[in-house]
Amino acid sequence: MKTSDVRLTQFSPAAGCGCKLSPDVLRQILTPVEVDAQAGSDPSLLVGNNSRDDAAAVDIGGGRALLSTTDFFTPIVDDPFEFGQIAATNALSDIYAMGGTPTVAIAILGWPVNTLAPSIASLVLAGARATCEEAGIALAGGHSIDISEPIFGLAVSGLVEIKHLKQNNTARPGDTLFLTKSLGVGITSTAIKRDKVRLPDAKAATQSMCALNNIGTALATFDGVTAMTDVTGFGLAGHLVELITSSSLDADITWSSLPLLPNLSEYIAAGCVPGGTGRNYESIKSHLPNLSPEKIAVLCDPQTSGGLLISVRPEAVIAVSNTLREANLPHEPIGTLSKSRHSTAELRLGD
Repeated sequence: MKTSDVRLTQFSPAAGCGCKLSPDVLRQILTPVEVDAQAGSDPSLLVGNNSRDDAAAVDIGGGRALLSTTDFFTPIVDDPFEFGQIAATNALSDIYAMGGTPTVAIAILGWPVNTLAPSIASLVLAGARATCEEAGIALAGGHSIDISEPIFGLAVSGLVEIKHLKQNNTARPGDTLFLTKSLGVGITSTAIKRDKVRLPDAKAATQSMCALNNIGTALATFDGVTAMTDVTGFGLAGHLVELITSSSLDADITWSSLPLLPNLSEYIAAGCVPGGTGRNYESIKSHLPNLSPEKIAVLCDPQTSGGLLISVRPEAVIAVSNTLREANLPHEPIGTLSKSRHSTAELRLGD
């Protein structure tokens, strides 16, 4: 098989962050472990597994913390080089979401050596290396296994000044929300896999997934940025529910303000909705109002290398919006946060 003939998305049933375990299953796995971790917690561990944040943070002295994260998944696009770029961008995003700067990356590769040529894996690594170079770090090694489906990702380390460390459980009532990338990657990727996508739409999704979230490092220096996380496999609704539940907040989102990839309605109508969408919805539906199938498909769409979800105090909204505009990123607020009205945090959706 020639490299040019390979369609990587045909080698896995799920794609990108859509292959993540559902929030419900992950909760069942992690809850008993979190209890044990808290009982023997290292005092230098600033952020660990109990907060379900984007990366671990360890105090290393001098007012700085070491950040550590890992992320890997099955192919979200057909092109091997682009798959490597996207997987690397996605893994690096966790460091940026914590307000940090990446320092080094290690590759994680699973490859069906009897099905896909090693030369194709080389292209995946080349794509990842190109993204690491763009981020200013080395791809310094890694580990590989022979496996039935291709997987790829990175383990990434980074540094952050502790005073600028951002988490996903520190938002406050009265905050305004921003989202730095368009939604719909899972829908568009499913359309790619089913040969139903328009070429410009496929390019738009790939371009979005390859764009680094390095704006997070700059935004973390704003005193008015109270919380940050990246939107990935649980979809906007899932990650937003994590954010508001941990802080006893409600969220009011304006549908018309959400940045969206083109022609999502068309792809949803054609049945191009990834399986992870339903799992995401089932995990958080108690926090949501009655929604149309289309809005569920968008809000619960598993994102791969999605944007940053940023919670901002009123006095910093203009400065954050201007910073995003200057970086050619979506810069209009998508919603606001308020103190929870009930025992269960609510995500409300307006027109």
